[in-house]
Amino acid sequence: MGLHALLTAARSELVEAALTDLHELELHHYEGAGHAFTKQRFEDLFDLVVAAIDDRELAAVIQYADAVAAERFRAGFDLFEVQTAFNTLEALMWQRVVATSDPDEMVESIGLVGTVFGTAKDALARTYVSLATHRHVPSLDLSALFRGASSGVQPYVQN
Repeated sequence: MGLHALLTAARSELVEAALTDLHELELHHYEGAGHAFTKQRFEDLFDLVVAAIDDRELAAVIQYADAVAAERFRAGFDLFEVQTAFNTLEALMWQRVVATSDPDEMVESIGLVGTVFGTAKDALARTYVSLATHRHVPSLDLSALFRGASSGVQPYVQN
């Protein structure tokens, strides 16, 4: 089963698990935002991550992360809270990939999921810090890493 099919088949389950995990952390602002708000945000992020993987295009996930950072900053969320929400969904997606991927596809699949989330979290942090310090923070150029994930690059294995 390909990565797209694997993730989309588990969408509802992964979003619900992310909601449960985040709720257990008792993050003040997410508790106040409510279940419906947080569920919609997890669904939006999930869909954008899958689309970025499918299209090998990071612009939409970067725009989303920038918008979330600005919105959460204005609402008084701590950067830690927002990063934790992203990390929660990422960890669950990774776990699903590891548990259900064909071994021959697992490395590439993990690389794709990690690259998209890494890019999103970089944009999120950059924008949040820029707002907090009122200055521009340059981004990392991860495009070469993203292209490498689908080009047959072999993982480093220490002997």
